[in-house]
Amino acid sequence: MRLSRRHLFAGLLGAGALLPACSAERSVERSGPTATVRRVVALGWGDAETALALGVQPVGAADWLAFGGEGVGPWASGLYDAPPEILGTLEPSYEAIAALEPDLILDVKSSGDPARYETLSAIATTVGVPRGFENYLTPQRDQVEVIAQALDRVERGRDLLQRNDDAFSAAAAAHPGWKGATFTAASRTARGWGAYVAGSERVAFAERLGFVQNPAVAALPVGSSGFSVEVSAERLTVLDADVVVVFPIGVPAEEVRTDPVLATVPAVAAGRSIVFDRDLASAYSLSSILSTRWALDRVVTALEGLGELP
Repeated sequence: MRLSRRHLFAGLLGAGALLPACSAERSVERSGPTATVRRVVALGWGDAETALALGVQPVGAADWLAFGGEGVGPWASGLYDAPPEILGTLEPSYEAIAALEPDLILDVKSSGDPARYETLSAIATTVGVPRGFENYLTPQRDQVEVIAQALDRVERGRDLLQRNDDAFSAAAAAHPGWKGATFTAASRTARGWGAYVAGSERVAFAERLGFVQNPAVAALPVGSSGFSVEVSAERLTVLDADVVVVFPIGVPAEEVRTDPVLATVPAVAAGRSIVFDRDLASAYSLSSILSTRWALDRVVTALEGLGELP
């Protein structure tokens, strides 16, 4: 049985609607009888955009990439009839979530923290991180399938995934020279340089186009995040590959482009690198079913601009 807000927060201190996009009432399985889902809160990385792609408008959502407004990127603009309440990300306000009186909470691409899941589950039925994909590692396919199941939109989810698969397959087929070419997905933050590793969505995106991960990066010890490695400025040439793309995180893209340290990487010096602007970096990184399709068109165009690869 769900706890009332008063009982929930007393315990803590002591220790959309599926909006007009859903014309019919939907249900999800609880531990007991099914209950009608009317109000959805989406907290995981990309969970709100996944729900929107499935035709469901959350009443509350987390804005992981600080888009502002409705908490979504330009690829999802106009999909809300009414803006959701924007909630916290790493440490959401459970009281604010409970005040929305959700019937279903999506936290599918998240940390997988048991305490977070238990607290959310006391508010409403919560769909958490699939086993084995803790620490924000839920692949796009699993995210769509799990959320589609919870929202009773399984066929629509399959259609979305198939259309994305077809778009990647078409792009790869149109560019046979990319097959087997090495690829580095690098990052530049205020703290320094890094690179993403196999198993992360940023590398998987390139692999779907035929690229393979830079072996030198693959050999580096993975950090605590599970999806990236740190690279010192003195060793930045380890990023060298047939293609190098850089994600500026909290650093202006132009500052990264003109960084003389980056120019020491042979691929960069040869003109085979791309520094993403904010929107493209966000779309690629978010890796929602909506943002990926938007990013694909722009990434393909940018890669084509590099010319023939070695």
